[in-house]
Amino acid sequence: MFLLKRVACVCVLVAGTVQAEEAALGLVDRLEVRSHAKLLELRDQDGVTLAPFTTDGCSGGMSATWKTVADMFPGFADLHEHTPPWESCCVTHDQAYHVGGADLTPKASFDARLEADQILEQCVLATAAENYDMLQAEYGVTVPQIDTAFRMISSAMFDAVRFGGGPCSGLPWRWGYGWPQCWPG
Repeated sequence: MFLLKRVACVCVLVAGTVQAEEAALGLVDRLEVRSHAKLLELRDQDGVTLAPFTTDGCSGGMSATWKTVADMFPGFADLHEHTPPWESCCVTHDQAYHVGGADLTPKASFDARLEADQILEQCVLATAAENYDMLQAEYGVTVPQIDTAFRMISSAMFDAVRFGGGPCSGLPWRWGYGWPQCWPG
């Protein structure tokens, strides 16, 4: 009986800790944490394996559109190449999304996704400084104008991945896309 009471106490403490973590989150985030739990359950199943890494560069058609514009306007390609200047940021982001984090708890997985999205945003911002001279010379703009434009781009990209990148969403660019689909289920 003593052992049973101890086990019950541990279960209550664990449940209370999970509820406390979830209570600190908003409703949408709490729902996402539950999707992270579904992903982690799927990854723990026997026979489930991670697919080889793939990337489309920057999702949402950004890389594909950039390439189309570069192909149509050779001057654009000469100046900006055939891929967005921040495409390496997107590939690094895809690597994090492919695996879906190495975290063992739903909240840690949630936090890892948020961190990957923040890193993407900061990486895109960093490409502004790498292109100051070229952008100033070509377009006659100031550094603050370049920074404003890149902040808008990086913020839009952050919002897009936060909105459409949750696990078990049914989308091909979801968190953990290298694992089998966990939605619906």
